Amino acid sequence: MDITMIGTGYVGLVTGTCLAEFGHHVICVDKNTEKIDRLRQGEVPIYEPGLEVMVAKNVKEGRLSFSCELAAAVSAAEAIFIAVGTPSSRRGDGYADLSYIYEASREIAPHLRGYTVIVDKSTVPVGTARQVARIIGEVNPEADFDVASNPEFLREGAAIADFMRPDRVVIGVASERAENVLRAVYQPLYLRETPIVKTGIETAELTKYAANAFLATKISFINEMAVLCETIGADVVALAKGIGMDGRIGSKFLHPGPGYGGSCFPKDTLALMRIAQENGQSLRIVEATVEANAAQKAKMVKKVRDMLGGSEAGKTIAVLGLTFKPETDDMRDAPSLTIIPALLEKGARIRAHDPQGIEEARTMLPPDVVYSEHAYEACTGADAVILMTEWNQYRALDLERLGTVMKHRVFIDLRNVYQPDIVKAHGFSYSGVGRT
Repeated sequence: MDITMIGTGYVGLVTGTCLAEFGHHVICVDKNTEKIDRLRQGEVPIYEPGLEVMVAKNVKEGRLSFSCELAAAVSAAEAIFIAVGTPSSRRGDGYADLSYIYEASREIAPHLRGYTVIVDKSTVPVGTARQVARIIGEVNPEADFDVASNPEFLREGAAIADFMRPDRVVIGVASERAENVLRAVYQPLYLRETPIVKTGIETAELTKYAANAFLATKISFINEMAVLCETIGADVVALAKGIGMDGRIGSKFLHPGPGYGGSCFPKDTLALMRIAQENGQSLRIVEATVEANAAQKAKMVKKVRDMLGGSEAGKTIAVLGLTFKPETDDMRDAPSLTIIPALLEKGARIRAHDPQGIEEARTMLPPDVVYSEHAYEACTGADAVILMTEWNQYRALDLERLGTVMKHRVFIDLRNVYQPDIVKAHGFSYSGVGRT
């Protein structure tokens, strides 16, 4: 099939590349000429394991290309995926900013030729597809098209595996023609017996928000259990294992930490709350999830302060990991963006290391942060070390070496990577999340 992808951000680039890997001919279109030039030269602007190799392969084999020419790419396409950004509104009210979606709709409308399915791939509020259809119909009344919803469920750091071997594919359609086109797009998954869940358009739009809200709720739940465990002397790691082995609950997303972040959970939970409010409803569980997550980040600041004797003023703190999760360079809503500034405000000195996130962190964290090329360099002379993000290279630190280069042996493990007794055996004071 001939497919056009509007937008070369995280979702657009991963989706377009994987569709090309399926055997389709994909043109990825973006207004950012610098980004397109870089992609044509083989430079991938985001860090996602395996993506750069897959892009190069499919470009070489002629299935994937990049362009700023919208008209030609749209007129040749059987399916057009809109994968532009839907950030939270600048008003700060939690609403999704749909201006890029609507702008893309207006721009593709005049160039449609023959029957085309316009696919909303971006995460959008309920009703967006209907608005896209209205806009296209107004701009080009002669256009023969359908609009469908096909939400993505990609995990940063594992996006290629998630796309190539998904748990399910959700397609929201209003016509049999649109359904047939989308089934043809995902035909390569047939041999793997991947379930294709056909729904109405509004249901598909809501599914992504509901899935992310549920996962965010699991995270906030186990974080609240961690607080209770610390209070009564229980161990949240054992507790999570005890409940996670129940097939009705499952073990995934039951890992306590400094709170969720990233490009999806914070934005999507707020947007879901606004969707409910617009329709005269309240989602009390989702509201509590958002509140609990904000509180968890504040509790981590207090945990650090307590481990430093009640004050971080004048203390040097090493921070290992800045991104919201490992295997990504994404800093959006990362816990480090809340915790580090709070410590700096009270007089702490921060030395930080991250395998992939430093360049992005420089644009988002205060200028007082000092960045190090190596983890042990960041810890040299530190009064305490915070393990903020559980990158693999932090999972087997040489604790004796670490203690030797540090000024004081204080280890604050916000991801519960280490066994407390092992760390303490090397002379460290240790604090995890939900572990006494």
